[in-house]
Amino acid sequence: MQRLYRDKFGLRVLEGYGATECGPAIALNVPQRYRETTVGCLLPGVEHRLTPVAGIDRGGMLHVRSPNLMLGYLLADAPGTLKPPCSEAGEGWYATGDIVEIDADGFVEVIGRLKRFAKVAGEMVPLELVERVAREAAPGHQHAASVGQAAERGEITVLFTTDATLDRMRLVQAARALGAQELAVAKRIEHVDALPVLGTGKTDYVRLTQLARSIGAGGEAAV
Repeated sequence: MQRLYRDKFGLRVLEGYGATECGPAIALNVPQRYRETTVGCLLPGVEHRLTPVAGIDRGGMLHVRSPNLMLGYLLADAPGTLKPPCSEAGEGWYATGDIVEIDADGFVEVIGRLKRFAKVAGEMVPLELVERVAREAAPGHQHAASVGQAAERGEITVLFTTDATLDRMRLVQAARALGAQELAVAKRIEHVDALPVLGTGKTDYVRLTQLARSIGAGGEAAV
């Protein structure tokens, strides 16, 4: 998307990153300090720690502590009581659930959401990368990736796409153009008329996960 706006309109998209729990900004690209493919640098006052995740070689799970971090959660089973944030980094730290890499200049690259990784051939593959390859191959269509099960291989990546002509050959070519590993190419492609969406308009990944699992069990995609 950044490349599209740059090439077509001559505009530079300044991408950032955040979480509701952090009010919501954590990192941001600005005109004076910008690096493509990253979400910028951590905002002043944001402390961070990266903890390793088994099977993922790059980066680690991002934990943050900052003045804009929430005071805590109000839970239904403890009305009127705030549960302060706490993670394996310690009390007062918030686990974002995202795998990131931070370079020597402080720029943050989001590798993927921990919940959105598939373990393929013993390696952890981010589903965001599977989708990025699909967008490179067919930019005018919608794509979403999920995890399915194959009895003989374990987890496989399943790509749902609105491009009725998209095949693995085009995905392989797109992956090579991006310099991505071949594991980023979806193992199975499901052509659909439209992706399921939530009331907010965002992709319904819970529904897609159910569909991917039913496909692995021998069912058919019915969006």
